Amino acid sequence: MTILHARVQNGRVLVDEPTDLPEGAKVELLLLDAATEMGGDESAALEASIRRGLDEADRGMLHSIDEVLARLRRI
Repeated sequence: MTILHARVQNGRVLVDEPTDLPEGAKVELLLLDAATEMGGDESAALEASIRRGLDEADRGMLHSIDEVLARLRRI
């Protein structure tokens, strides 16, 4: 998963940071409405957590779905 930050200007979505996506790559956008949008600190914490999880997955630190479901059932 890649998280990109963007803004709308003159009706166009502009990505606010460089990307290494190939030319012509298609992307999907998920719009957050004001009622569900997180604050800056919450959003930054969530993004950091997602990045840590992706880094762990890249290093092979994975759990099987059966293990995850068993843990959730114990909660």
